[in-house]
Amino acid sequence: MARAIWSGSISFGMVSIPVKLFGATESKDISFNLLHATCGTRLKQLRWCPTDEVEVPWSETVRGYEYAKDQYVTLTDEDFEKLPLPSRHTIELTAFVKESEIDPVYYERSYYLAPDERAEKPYALLLQAMEQKQLTALATITIRKKEQLCAIRPKSGAIALETLYYPDEVRQPDVDLDNTKVSERELGMAFTLIELLRKPFEPEEYHDHYREALAQLIDAKLEGREVVKAPPARETGVIDLADALRRSVEAAKKGGKARAAAKAPARRRTRTSRTRKVS
Repeated sequence: MARAIWSGSISFGMVSIPVKLFGATESKDISFNLLHATCGTRLKQLRWCPTDEVEVPWSETVRGYEYAKDQYVTLTDEDFEKLPLPSRHTIELTAFVKESEIDPVYYERSYYLAPDERAEKPYALLLQAMEQKQLTALATITIRKKEQLCAIRPKSGAIALETLYYPDEVRQPDVDLDNTKVSERELGMAFTLIELLRKPFEPEEYHDHYREALAQLIDAKLEGREVVKAPPARETGVIDLADALRRSVEAAKKGGKARAAAKAPARRRTRTSRTRKVS
């Protein structure tokens, strides 16, 4: 089981629920090490002090906030521990909202909350109450030396915690479409294409094609095989939007028929016996 990265309690009115926090996701990216191109030796990253011209161990490092050019105020772990933040140990539920009211741009990272010893019943109470009301709780949590807004919601029989960005951390889009006109014909074809491609979200259908291709490339190099070249990129430029939409709709219709045919059960062919007439 994964190691808990935070422990504390959920404060739900007068109810206190001891919980532990675990990461809900993990990266499957293929990682690389930096090597010296001339000899293939793995490189080391050093914490180097240019003043003393020495390598600095972790035990001799401190965090510094640059308040002016080359001027710092330093903070120790003890300073962070002394911050008067109740959310360091308690997740206090302050409001309940509909999940659809939270714009996805605010979501940062996902975690699971698991009940601590003898906390299963209040944990189950909160979980079932949110499930039946179909609501998400808002709270704050201090994790990794930062107090973060978070959303707490039921997921797959457990309570999930999603850290959220604060409003001043979300950038506003810089897009101006006031002088862009879209015709009713183009909009109608776009609606048709959307309807042809609309389907329930089934995450198991999607794969990381980049990671798969990268793994194949590595295997090919290890086995001394020829590396398969990528297909040429599509040409880009000025396009006829209506014509592109029409061709997209036609392609989507053909693709839908092909998928339907692939999923349809095969029909059994029955042989008809013929009697031969003997003269």
